[in-house]
Amino acid sequence: MTKDEAVKRDLKGSIPYALGILISCLVAFYIRTIPKAQVFIAENFVRFSENDPWYHLRNVESILSNYPHVLWYDAYTRYPFGTTQVFAPLFDWSLATIIWILGLGNPSQELIHTVCAYYPAFLAALVVIAIYFVTKWIFDRRIGLLAAILIAVAPGQILSRSIIGFNDHHIAEVLFSTMTAAFLVMALKVAREHPITFDNLKKAPFETIRPVLPYFVLTGISMGAYTLTWVGALFFSLIIGIYITVQHVIDHMHNRTTDYLAVGGLIIFAVTLLMVLMVPAVGNTKPMHVRGLLGGILAFPLLTFLSIEIRKRELNPKVYPLTILAGLVALIITSKILSPSLYTMLIGVFGFFKRTGGALTIGEAAPLNLFDGSFYYYFAVMGFVSIIALAILTYEATKKKNTQEKTFLIVWTFMVLWAMLQQNRFSYYYAVNAAILSAYLGIKFLDLAGWKDIKLSNLMATERIKEKSAGKTKETTTHKLKPIHIISLIIVIVVLILPNYSLATQQAQYAGGPNGYWLEALDWMRINTPDPGLDFYELYEAPASGEVYQYPETAYGVMSWWDYGHWIQVIGRRIPNANPFQQGIGGRTNSIEEENLPGASTFFTASSEEEATAVLEAIHPDPDKMGARYIVSDIEMATGKFYAMTAWTLDTDNYYIPVQTGQGVMTVPGERYYNSMEAKLHIFDGNGLKHYRMVHESPGTTTQGQEVGYKNVYNVLFGGNIKEDNTGYVKIFEYVEGATITGTAPAGENVTLSTMISTSLGRSFTYSQTMTSNGTYSFTVPYSTEGPITGQTQFDVAPTQPYQISYGSVVEEVKVREQDVLQGSIIEV
Repeated sequence: MTKDEAVKRDLKGSIPYALGILISCLVAFYIRTIPKAQVFIAENFVRFSENDPWYHLRNVESILSNYPHVLWYDAYTRYPFGTTQVFAPLFDWSLATIIWILGLGNPSQELIHTVCAYYPAFLAALVVIAIYFVTKWIFDRRIGLLAAILIAVAPGQILSRSIIGFNDHHIAEVLFSTMTAAFLVMALKVAREHPITFDNLKKAPFETIRPVLPYFVLTGISMGAYTLTWVGALFFSLIIGIYITVQHVIDHMHNRTTDYLAVGGLIIFAVTLLMVLMVPAVGNTKPMHVRGLLGGILAFPLLTFLSIEIRKRELNPKVYPLTILAGLVALIITSKILSPSLYTMLIGVFGFFKRTGGALTIGEAAPLNLFDGSFYYYFAVMGFVSIIALAILTYEATKKKNTQEKTFLIVWTFMVLWAMLQQNRFSYYYAVNAAILSAYLGIKFLDLAGWKDIKLSNLMATERIKEKSAGKTKETTTHKLKPIHIISLIIVIVVLILPNYSLATQQAQYAGGPNGYWLEALDWMRINTPDPGLDFYELYEAPASGEVYQYPETAYGVMSWWDYGHWIQVIGRRIPNANPFQQGIGGRTNSIEEENLPGASTFFTASSEEEATAVLEAIHPDPDKMGARYIVSDIEMATGKFYAMTAWTLDTDNYYIPVQTGQGVMTVPGERYYNSMEAKLHIFDGNGLKHYRMVHESPGTTTQGQEVGYKNVYNVLFGGNIKEDNTGYVKIFEYVEGATITGTAPAGENVTLSTMISTSLGRSFTYSQTMTSNGTYSFTVPYSTEGPITGQTQFDVAPTQPYQISYGSVVEEVKVREQDVLQGSIIEV
């Protein structure tokens, strides 16, 4: 066979695989764009998913407004402190650059939002290509193709975090980590074919390293891109570091050189370190990355040097791993004595992603429960098959049937499993490993059925060339498909592919994101509340160390639960106190003995209006200013999410109590819940509060949450008399000084102040306060009876009549102007 004939044969053999990869990419993209109608909901509005995608949109828009500069400090969140950039910069900057190019330097808002919405689905299609190559280079291209098919139709978080509208960095993490693995695998294969030793490097350095150098550099570049995409990317550096250590031990025990590991590890980590040093920040984790990468650069040559010295001294090979283990123990003990911070960092590795307290209420940070159905939901049958495949590969490794790349796959998989068991979010990482391992077992099964001898390029015939002295003779051997081939293929499709596809298409029906009630409420807030006086697209200058950002006098905060911070910022264009970076939550971290820091958790769980107001005052460093002007609550905060608020304070007792009912013991809200500020605001509409008034409520539904049930419990168990109905899904309140109404009444008389409040939905409720006169009475009221004024809140929740003050047979009416409410005026009756 001539060289040209060989090339044509290889090309012909590659066509089915190329088509398979292309189709898999298109399927992956298609599945992720199924719910596009839920994303493009209006001509000028795109509804992005969940929380963080909105802040990525914020970053992209800021970069495009100030291209190519990144928003390194943002004063438009976490009032009154602002925040340094929390995300690593590459995802947003690269996306902004793509949009800037497509828009010829002046992209429209429509183009920005459209590209941002489709971008995660596009990256997911690229993951299909990356997984094909890493699997092909570990095993073969047949397994690579099946792995690509499986990842294209994989359900779970790999799907939900790359669906249209979920413009977050997670799918980019998967792409760059898989590329890192692929180039590392190829580097290991080339290094095995072209051995690197220090002796060879001394004699002919360039010739020795030239074959493998591109792959080491590409591994470093990929890992650098990964590191600049996610602030926790030291995770994959740790995986590679542990693999290199394990491979050192294996090679030493088999009397093989480890020089290539020292050289390769040093190059990979050095390239990554260089990329990290090129940017001003990687969230707030750049120092951690620099230390970790420098540690690897120093450790890998040290491990090789140790191996060389032990061999020179002809010591027992087992001395090597024991020495490494003893060195690690000695480092931990020494650091505990000499450097507690280093000790904490080393010990923290074992629980790197573990969360406690309120952090456990973060959905993605909760540990994965293998027995509650979530494992199947995330991976279908593929998850269980992958565990079996991992066990087989691990067993084969103990029988000396392993290559370096298979050892890497085993280490990689165990590390991702470890991370996933601590935080379920890492299930989108494990989807890659599950696809690779399931494909390995699937093809292994097909080979047992005789598929090994059948080429995809010619299912009915394979060709082989025999050289003869008189020339070339072409022989054709026919391999007909037998029933066992068809049956085995159907089994693989039914067991591995169809469950994935079925689950994925079901899960792809929903895109998530803020519901219509939140969109309505935030649109109202953006139009009807005073502008905070900051340019949304400004590149803010970070305050000097130890100082706070100097906001204009017109600025104010919006208090809500942290889940909603990015929505308030990006959709409502107002400055939230708390945000999904878990900033501004307050509460406690490790012990109930700690100070209960002011923040969202302490405000909403406060047991009185006075305590809640004290929290707002404590949030702002200026004692003359309040930490927030507006409070936004939704029915989820008042019901299901309320427990999360208490969990962040580490004080959860008696908010919910057991009650015996006809259906058995049930857990219901307790008196402590109904005394909380959240209940006072959302369940009781702020009735009786002196400084907090409802200014808007969104529409609600007849079946929303548990509001009716919570009201029923209050009436039945605690003698309440409130209407058991569903009210607005989102309610916006305003903190005001309040007007003080004073007058005289006979001592001992019960004096009642009341008025009827009409909301933006046309719903009415009574606002009232009662006190016992000591000869005089005094009421501080938050509502104006005379309507809004220009430049202030244009509220659409207001009294329908003057306040009525009654005692005995006396009834007096009092009108209150908006200026009186805002300025804290005294009105004498």
